[in-house]
Amino acid sequence: MATVFVSCTPDSSGKLPAGAFEVTVNNNPLRLVPVDIGNERLNCIQAAQKVGVFIPHYCWHPALSVVASCRMCLVEVGERKPNGDISIVPRVVPGCQTPVKDGSVIITTTSKVKGAQEQTLEGLLLNHPLDCPVCDKAGECLLQDYTYGFGRATSRMIDQKNTPPNKPHIGDNVTLFTDRCIMCTRCVRFTREISGEAELQVVSRGEHAEIDIFPGEPLDNKLSTNVVDLCPVGALCSKDFLYKHRVWSLKTQNSVCADCSTGCSIHLDGNKSIVYRLRPRYNPKAQGHFMCDEGRLGYHYVNSKERYLRPQVRKDGKLTPVIYAEALTVVRAAIKEAVSSDAFGVVGVISPFLTCEEAYLLAKYLKSMTKAVQLALGPVPVIGSDDTYPKDRRGKPTEPVKFTIRAEKCPNRKGVEKVLQHFQGSVIGFDEVIRQADAGKLRLVYLAASYPPLNRYGQPPHPQSPLGPLSHGTEGRGGAGQTPPSPSLGDGGRGGEGRAWITPEQTEALRKVPTVILQDLLPTPVSEFAQFILPGGAWAEKEGTFVNHAGLAQAIRWAVTPTGECRTDGQVFLDLMERKGLLHAATLRKELAAEVRGFAALAGGDLGEYGIPLG
Repeated sequence: MATVFVSCTPDSSGKLPAGAFEVTVNNNPLRLVPVDIGNERLNCIQAAQKVGVFIPHYCWHPALSVVASCRMCLVEVGERKPNGDISIVPRVVPGCQTPVKDGSVIITTTSKVKGAQEQTLEGLLLNHPLDCPVCDKAGECLLQDYTYGFGRATSRMIDQKNTPPNKPHIGDNVTLFTDRCIMCTRCVRFTREISGEAELQVVSRGEHAEIDIFPGEPLDNKLSTNVVDLCPVGALCSKDFLYKHRVWSLKTQNSVCADCSTGCSIHLDGNKSIVYRLRPRYNPKAQGHFMCDEGRLGYHYVNSKERYLRPQVRKDGKLTPVIYAEALTVVRAAIKEAVSSDAFGVVGVISPFLTCEEAYLLAKYLKSMTKAVQLALGPVPVIGSDDTYPKDRRGKPTEPVKFTIRAEKCPNRKGVEKVLQHFQGSVIGFDEVIRQADAGKLRLVYLAASYPPLNRYGQPPHPQSPLGPLSHGTEGRGGAGQTPPSPSLGDGGRGGEGRAWITPEQTEALRKVPTVILQDLLPTPVSEFAQFILPGGAWAEKEGTFVNHAGLAQAIRWAVTPTGECRTDGQVFLDLMERKGLLHAATLRKELAAEVRGFAALAGGDLGEYGIPLG
């Protein structure tokens, strides 16, 4: 076990951290707090973080190699001897590059350290433009934050600034404002160490150094937009979010990406029922620090104008909008009538895009009528094979794997399967439903779909995946005065033609079913003959639980509210069951854990920041 000592200051209430004591070093009175680091191999920044002492830094990132180039983390270090004496190194050193050991002393509060921070910031700001009023990073920029917290109040710069041209061509999803760059090289190291394709480099070494791409090699790998998150200033910006919204007006929720079975933890940013961006959230149990561009940019269907917003009932061959009370009454009656006449001919198809709580509610509702009702897993979209990173310059995967984009393009297959196994003892696939429908054995099919368009990120689907045309917009669904996000014309299909979750052959088989209830986000071929259509809720509008490929249960939370008269899928199931009140995920999670053995680990209701592994 090892103990490190970190200098500290009182908090806003005047209290010091527990265990703090006073010492005098070089005639300077200091307060030190002991930090037990165990057997961990940490640098000064990490050790100080353990007791809430923040050392400012730009170039250092826990997932990247250490270069110590920004010099923002300069601190004084020394050693506490067994007799209590403290010796200090005469010069400040970069905290990111200085490992700690038992007895190490880290000092961040002296005038020498503060002077070094001020000088570093003054040097970084010499050629930095005053773009804060128009910069996308304003409000979450570390240059702003550190200048306010550690820098000088005024600038002594009187000469003309260096203003190199911007580089909007650097990649399909990323633009570079060259004059804002502070040369931390995080982006360069990311493309070499994480994505592995090394598109970025530093050119013109010296005072005119810039980030650039190799000629004819744009930044277009599937992890490229992570450089925007890594950039501590506004140099690298996302073209998808550029000039769309001020960050201080966004409402942020911690959630989970619904694009594939990796289950990346994310920050979900929205405002006034519009999703504006997704950002990766660190989770050591899931994806680590990053996320892929497919998940990051595949959210636009949530804002689509073509989404179903009201229940519809087919009357005289035409779909007619109705209120929920009427829709639920006729749907409930249709299900009861079908169950009473031919229970085995009634099938509830549960999409892997629904939460565990929603799957539980629908399964319990149908099985409570009679055990003869069948439950089936909806189509599981698969595109290609698992895509691992880093890659070499020829695009071949290398070891060790640091990030994986899963071929299974749904977030909760494992969770839905656990529910089906509990209520039915086995999992019926969608192909079996289609076989029975084609044979004329089914009387009613409840399609709880809520599928997104499958090529929302512009990739050809796997040969075994469902195909079918579906056009949808991304103009948004906000009120007057809102300018919702929309992809550029070169967005690879995110705003153009999508793909339905069901094939033409499967659609024709379902036409033979007398009663089809469709609960979905967007029009599909099934919409042409379904007797009842209920609007589905997108993952960004609901709360619940997703279980990823590794069995990690994570909480999703809503950041935007359903538009129009739309209700979340879980609320519709509660209303069908005639249970009072609004859906509350934590309460339902406890109920689910008590009834379904596979979810027993979730009995507490709270899944924490990183989720809970299921047995």
